[in-house]
Amino acid sequence: MRSESAVLRSLPAFTIPAPPPARAERLRALGAEAFDLLVIGGGVTGAGAARDAALRGLKVALVEREDFASGTSSRSSRLIHGGLRYLEHGHLGLVFESSIERRRLLHLAPHLVRPLAFVWPVYAGARVPRWKLNAGLMLYDALSLFRNVKAYQRLSLKQVLEAEPGIRAEGLKGGARYYDAATDDARLTLANALGASEAGAVVLNHASVRRLVMEEGKATGAVVVDHLTGTEHTVRARAVVNATGPWSDEIRQLDSGTTRTGPAVRGSKGVHIAVPRSRLGIQDALTLLSPVDGRVMFILPADAFTLIGTTETATRAHPAEVRASESDVAYLLASANAFFPEAHLTREDLVSAWAGIRPLAASGYHGNTDAGSASREHAIDVSPSGVLAISGGKLTTFRVMARDVVNAVERHLTLPHRKSTTDARPLPGGDIAKLSAEFAAAREEVGDAATAEHLVRAYGSRWRAVWALTRETPELAEPLVDGLPYRRAEAAWGVTHEMVQTLSDLLIRRLKVAFETRDQGRSAAVRAASVMAPLLGWDAAETERQLAAYGVDAQRIFGVDPSDA
Repeated sequence: MRSESAVLRSLPAFTIPAPPPARAERLRALGAEAFDLLVIGGGVTGAGAARDAALRGLKVALVEREDFASGTSSRSSRLIHGGLRYLEHGHLGLVFESSIERRRLLHLAPHLVRPLAFVWPVYAGARVPRWKLNAGLMLYDALSLFRNVKAYQRLSLKQVLEAEPGIRAEGLKGGARYYDAATDDARLTLANALGASEAGAVVLNHASVRRLVMEEGKATGAVVVDHLTGTEHTVRARAVVNATGPWSDEIRQLDSGTTRTGPAVRGSKGVHIAVPRSRLGIQDALTLLSPVDGRVMFILPADAFTLIGTTETATRAHPAEVRASESDVAYLLASANAFFPEAHLTREDLVSAWAGIRPLAASGYHGNTDAGSASREHAIDVSPSGVLAISGGKLTTFRVMARDVVNAVERHLTLPHRKSTTDARPLPGGDIAKLSAEFAAAREEVGDAATAEHLVRAYGSRWRAVWALTRETPELAEPLVDGLPYRRAEAAWGVTHEMVQTLSDLLIRRLKVAFETRDQGRSAAVRAASVMAPLLGWDAAETERQLAAYGVDAQRIFGVDPSDA
């Protein structure tokens, strides 16, 4: 199989995106070229900053220790939202900013960000009564300048039950319907990494910073080790940005110019679980107040599955090792069962469970120890050696965080200010005139509605290039997992065009296979490896090693601990 199909080149109906430079070429460039900016961390903020800076004409390098979105950016609630619950804590500025970004991302990445209706039922004695909910939703719409997908609607008891027939009727007083948006968090991050690469940045996953390079007390780059070959490369850069989220304090420890006065980031653990969609039968998303502790939680539709989350608890676990615990799972099941008493969800219904750490800025706590009320505002600080660190924020506002940190880089380097263009430039795949037309074309071309919708949602305007691989190699049209829409062609495309280097890159982050199978993708890994091995040069022994490594990764991320860490 060739990395760039002759069939693709022969089709004039669409433009084939150029693949990123070969990994060996990117490694060479890391050590050979001089950069304006080195971004450490390939989560959504780091990838967004690399893209923004490259689009402004800066020479940029981005390195990520594992894979793009391998941390918090692939373990969120998958929501682009204004943050309705932040109103309760008075964070009006954040809600306003988030609401503007929600509308913007619906236009810049219509394949990855889609409107989602929420029903909020109100019960007798609830901490948020109907009058308070309606007042909050009125303010919520006002803070979006009344330009949300639709205005909120008050719902009577009867209307709530019509909307969600399975919900508990006892004590129900009514509710409301409002609108936010859903996303694929990992692919949103990937789109930014690809956009950075396409704008000229040198982008590398599976490469970590071993130490910072210091000259006369100032950070002038970093020594980076490539985890795939073990080689070291010295990256020279005029500015260094630490965008490593919950790992931020580990990078601070490498900065000899930093006097530690306590952590810059205080993380909280958020856990989600997935169950089959049929078990609850929800129509829209639901916002609920858990009867266990009164905190806001969500029940979210996700294709054939329902996501239930999230928790917010302190944790001592390392960000790379954080997992759900049995008590987390029990909490989420009990909360869901309280609202869907006929469902009788049990541990056996669990398809997957996972956890992430919210990298909240320590300054956002304002003396309060409660992570739920801590501010989600982001903060940028510059160490005496010149390392710029960005912390806090939320998925929805990643573009603003990226813009602000690149503005800070310009000031740090005393460069003339160039306006960010990411507020108007679609993300890769987002140049779609009409999404419904893309769905119709994909259904006609692919012949399977679920696969067609998945391809458009995942790749946007580039779905034709992915599917065209099946013309040359028909077996690539076969599924990776029976009953799910993922096809073998996506494994080939992931390697050639999306910087996939491991089975985890593909099955956990490029696709949601690990989240949607009870074996967390272990069976699919065998099928995926058969496609990836010839493209990545794996022999039989290396393929077995990769399969074993995938099993370790799946357990590390999706295993459920017997007790809280």
